[in-house]
Amino acid sequence: MSMLGTRVERKEDPELLTIGGTYVDDVECEGALVAVFVRSTMAHADIAAVHVDKACEMPGVVGAFTAADLGLSADPPRMPMLNQQMLRSPLATGRVRYVGEPFAVVVAESQSQAIDAAELVYADYEPLDPLLDTAEAARNDRLLFPEADTNTVFAIPPGEQNGQDPFDACEVVVELAFCNPRMTAAPIEPRTALASWDAGAQRLTYWACTQFPHQTRDTLSAFCGLEPSQVHVITPDVGGGFGAKNAQYVEDFVVARLTCQLERPVRWAETRSEAMVGFTHARAISYSARLGGTRDGNVTAYEVDALQDAGAYPMIGSLLPMFVRTMASGVYDIPNVAVSTNSVTTNTAPVGAYRGAGRPEAALAIERMMDLFAAEIEMDPGELRRRNFIPPDAFPFTTPTGADMDSGEYAKALDAVMEAADYPGLRAEQERRRSEGSSRLLGLGWSAYVEISNPMGAPEFGSVEVRDDGSALVLTGSSNHGQGHHTAYAQIAADLTGIDFEMIEVRHGDTDEIKRGGGTGGSRSLQTGGAAVFEAAEAVVEQAKETAAAMLEADPADIVLDADAGTFAVVGTPARSLDWAQVAAHASQSEGPGLQAESDFQPPAATFPFGVQLSVVEVDRDTGQVTPLRHVTCDDAGVIVNPMIVEGQVHGGVASGIAHALGEVFVYDGDGNPLTGNFMDYAIPSAAELPSFERIPLETPTDRNPLGAKGIGESGTIGATPAVHNAVIDALAHLGVRHVELPCTPERVWQHLQHP
Repeated sequence: MSMLGTRVERKEDPELLTIGGTYVDDVECEGALVAVFVRSTMAHADIAAVHVDKACEMPGVVGAFTAADLGLSADPPRMPMLNQQMLRSPLATGRVRYVGEPFAVVVAESQSQAIDAAELVYADYEPLDPLLDTAEAARNDRLLFPEADTNTVFAIPPGEQNGQDPFDACEVVVELAFCNPRMTAAPIEPRTALASWDAGAQRLTYWACTQFPHQTRDTLSAFCGLEPSQVHVITPDVGGGFGAKNAQYVEDFVVARLTCQLERPVRWAETRSEAMVGFTHARAISYSARLGGTRDGNVTAYEVDALQDAGAYPMIGSLLPMFVRTMASGVYDIPNVAVSTNSVTTNTAPVGAYRGAGRPEAALAIERMMDLFAAEIEMDPGELRRRNFIPPDAFPFTTPTGADMDSGEYAKALDAVMEAADYPGLRAEQERRRSEGSSRLLGLGWSAYVEISNPMGAPEFGSVEVRDDGSALVLTGSSNHGQGHHTAYAQIAADLTGIDFEMIEVRHGDTDEIKRGGGTGGSRSLQTGGAAVFEAAEAVVEQAKETAAAMLEADPADIVLDADAGTFAVVGTPARSLDWAQVAAHASQSEGPGLQAESDFQPPAATFPFGVQLSVVEVDRDTGQVTPLRHVTCDDAGVIVNPMIVEGQVHGGVASGIAHALGEVFVYDGDGNPLTGNFMDYAIPSAAELPSFERIPLETPTDRNPLGAKGIGESGTIGATPAVHNAVIDALAHLGVRHVELPCTPERVWQHLQHP
């Protein structure tokens, strides 16, 4: 019986739930110093001087350092597509550009000593007016980087129209300018690091809280002027990544430089307050969009101009509008699509990747516009979507913006959600409440989305080794930080080899043990890392057949593997069989290398998971409070290896998407000071604020990997925010409300109720 598609309990959970796992800050390192960063309290200012003398006199302090003390230089962004004139030093020199930017670091024998000393470090600021508004930044009247002569980090210009505006032929055109507000990743475990320099071996060991161990190795080696072989990165358990724990934070570089210069181990762990102002922020994009078509519901033209807030320094977030463009038309067959984008710097925390990374931004734009169009022509928004879906027989399908989509069954997913939710019954209940003048308004919101997973087509490494006792070791270049990789990869190996699931060990995150790897991001782990394990397991089986053939004095072509029993035999004579332990022991005792194979799986293209979500919300007419009542989803990720893991990924993603729609927003005041710098003010929901999610399975395989699997980790988030957003507006639509900006907080909804 195949293990694939079964609800196997996760291998990772017993240790995480009992012992508690081992995170970077748990790693013991004798004699390690502690680093504490000193961060700017101003959003925009020149620094005349930094004073560290008093800190250096404090007990236990080894040193207090500025960029000059550590020989740090200001360098251009590592991504060549970003504006190379916008330089940054790991510790700010001359000017600070956002509250929370580090400009000095204190190193002491203990955490308390470093904290006390850091409080004595201060800068002589010469304040500058902060630039916070992206529209103002785009005008380039004031420049954050005068030497760049622009605030633009990255831009995609509008395409050619060939002299004709497709909207001229439209019977109906709707337009809207709206925002997708700034948020932060806020994982349970903030960033941490531990570094140790072996002067004799000229080797750096770095324990990293990252999604990309090998990328961390490579960036650190380049920064330190070392060969990659001189850097050993170890990634133990990671308490959530969500795209934000990449390998490009300035604190990592400073910690590495400190340990090399002081020749003592150095550790660092940021506080939650530091994480809120210095960790990756996300979304922070505004749109000016229009959608056109016929009065009977045929959408023919879509145009969106997106203005991305890059924050103070160019990071990957500046490039994410590329995905806004690629995925602009979503699941719809719209013949004319035009997208332009501009990413600009502001005096706020830099923007990076967070769960979906550009795809939620694309989905929110088109899904909001579809609802607006439906309202304009007085058509049910579900029906409008159905009329414009790309049909199943059109795949593979290339959109006007170049998305090469593999497969999709959008109407099937919509029908499944409609039936499960009893959509006609919900509409009837909504009408009943309206007619009776109920203060509890009911809103129904649709979102039909498509995601691009592994959008850059990155490869991944996997290997399988069968030990002499018949157990197996699986190594993977992808990095597990809560998704269940060890379980899914063990299932794949067990299914192909017949080795007992409990006898398969999966390891990741050590660059000495695993020489190469892509890491985890873009919802690519199963379809690339899992596919690599699949291919390596197939190769090991073939090796074992060769060995078994020699042992049984038969032709290798006549050897068969009974995967249920985990034994090899000559075809037609199963009575005489060999188990994996016998075959592996024989292979290791011979002159050969033993039973071990590896694969670097290179996918031919990205995959395109999709889904349909329906949000049912209740709005209190007296207070503006929004309560999610139901959330029904049909999220398709191709062939499913473990339904339990998929459900967990969808649930987590939906929770994140709902939170962004209803309250999770990062806010600055007019001077660039954070107003949501802790969990008292930044509204992360608990389970008590969320309904039980209702998930409908659907599997539409892809032909772009041997598993037929697509990504799932980000899908729930991509679909949930627009579904909830549309539901809130739907609840108020009969009162004349056309749009509500995100997040749909009680105050904002109440204001619309008072002044529709």
